[in-house]
Amino acid sequence: CQPVPKPESRVEICELNPCPPRWKVTPAGPCSSSCGLGLAVQLVTCVQTLHGQEVLQEEHLCPVAEKPLTSVPCVIRTCSYEWSFSEWSECSTSCGNGIQTRQDFCLSSLTHKPVNPLFCRHFPKAIVVRGCSAGPCPEQGGTQSPGAQLQPVTPATHLPTAAAAPEHRHKDLGVPLSAGPQEQTKPSGGEEDTAKRSFLCVCGNLFLNATGIINMTGMESRDCTVAIGRPLREEISVTILESSLNCTAGEILLFSGRMMWRTGCRKLPLSLINSRTNTLIVKQRVVLPGNGVILQYNSRTATKKYYQDCDQQLFGPQGEIVNPVQFPAERQGLVCRTFITVAPRQRISIRALNADLGPEGNQTHFNYILVRDVSTMKTVVFHGKQQFLWQSTGSQAEIEFHE
Repeated sequence: CQPVPKPESRVEICELNPCPPRWKVTPAGPCSSSCGLGLAVQLVTCVQTLHGQEVLQEEHLCPVAEKPLTSVPCVIRTCSYEWSFSEWSECSTSCGNGIQTRQDFCLSSLTHKPVNPLFCRHFPKAIVVRGCSAGPCPEQGGTQSPGAQLQPVTPATHLPTAAAAPEHRHKDLGVPLSAGPQEQTKPSGGEEDTAKRSFLCVCGNLFLNATGIINMTGMESRDCTVAIGRPLREEISVTILESSLNCTAGEILLFSGRMMWRTGCRKLPLSLINSRTNTLIVKQRVVLPGNGVILQYNSRTATKKYYQDCDQQLFGPQGEIVNPVQFPAERQGLVCRTFITVAPRQRISIRALNADLGPEGNQTHFNYILVRDVSTMKTVVFHGKQQFLWQSTGSQAEIEFHE
């Protein structure tokens, strides 16, 4: 076309109908898991381009069937440790309702060998107890088979208070600090039966005094668990005064807290265990009746701060949890927690009476309440204005208020 004169280029403005509303996806946020499979939250909004500008529209104006997912899978790296499980056991009853159990193991992904469960404590763990049915039981004179019906759970009651121990109250506890026997001494003569009952009362107790002696000898039961609790800002240390555990028979002592996990049997006398936090659980497992340990515990101001100023600690059989008030300057990245510790023989129920997250409470995935069962490290998340009833498998729980 070179010999022919080239026409002048022209641009004409045309107006078509505005484009229909469409879904807009913002980049996904951080992965919910530091390793393994997790979820990343992405914000999905309905927008429409008008006069060259994106205008936010109501969600029902966008095609519902084409809405992208608000949570997408993500993997940062492969986990170094993971939970593994044995096969399920046989049903505990030959007829009627029973339970099945399985053993859990913390495995190293490199060696595929069991390691200390502490390495897996932050990873979700599947259930290790489930119900089973072995068929109906034959009728026997109108009586019901022992395995035909699950036994009801006994409601939590107030913690026993030693009659001879003075009752004190702490402003952060709200419950009597004298929550169990303060000191046990070996009896003589006619006091033997009374002391035996006193020994048995130690197991399953929560001790809230600043210091005390716990005698776990003379127990007839195989396992004996006690808990020690103090207000936030304090930490607990335990000294083993005496030990008659038979290590070769498999008898052992276990200490567990939010920041430590330790077991032992040999060379226990005069050894010192520091919880590094304000709560500590001591579990004793014996094979021969009469064996056990005598502990002395003390509390002191924590050397390192393991809590936030908006965190709360609750003890006792009941209480009310209110989301701590936060200042606007503190909201960014701050997660307020409530720690709950009850006696080891008790369990925890948490009921949401009211959850008001404001007018935008149901519009974002960053407003939620997280409840953690400390014994299994299993977490449950409740969104929006959802009312719920949550029950623990152990005697410790944690609640986190996000946004």
